[in-house]
Amino acid sequence: MSDAQPRHANPGFGLGLRTPHYSDFLESPQRVDWLEILSDNYLVPGGKPLVMLDAIRADYPVVMHGVALSIGAADGPDRAYLAALAALARRVEPLWISDHLCWTGVHGRVLHDLYPLPYTDASIDVVVRNVHIAQEVLKRPLVLENVSSYVSFEASEMTEWEFITEVCQRTGCRLLLDVNNIHVSSVNHGFDARAFLRGVPADRVQQIHLAGHTDHGDHLIDTHD
Repeated sequence: MSDAQPRHANPGFGLGLRTPHYSDFLESPQRVDWLEILSDNYLVPGGKPLVMLDAIRADYPVVMHGVALSIGAADGPDRAYLAALAALARRVEPLWISDHLCWTGVHGRVLHDLYPLPYTDASIDVVVRNVHIAQEVLKRPLVLENVSSYVSFEASEMTEWEFITEVCQRTGCRLLLDVNNIHVSSVNHGFDARAFLRGVPADRVQQIHLAGHTDHGDHLIDTHD
């Protein structure tokens, strides 16, 4: 799928919308340009979360960010999950839809974490196939986030940034650049974070995440502190 929608060159400053924020955004204007919602919290029809989201969406653009697409899974994305994402997208008309460049389960079993991929040509083929499937259902380019990682694969044939670049080039997807995840992975695996930043295609960066981590001495854990 080609770039069917224009890239938002300067989307401004966004904030992750969480339940404690609902009243603030409903009671008075807040100085943010858009809100990032966790897609998975709004996939069940009905209920208070969707009511709150509809009310807030009337005043603020939103982007959808998910954690369960499992775009790197060999058995492909879950079609029911994709359909639910597409339905939510029709409802809130997001600026873009993002998820993580990883896998989160196998054979329909969700493992509730974001697992890194081996950086191989074979893995790229799997991701490219899955991205095309997702983009056809969602009718827009995906935005994919680099994950923090704590293990690596001996089978890897390239760096993470080379892997990301190839996926972007072959799918037309865009990049959610998580600065904290780059730092966490660089410390855990001993690579130069600046090399990562130089290596990814800057013209594909749609969004930047800023979060935090916990230092455990010999390794870092992404904890969003």
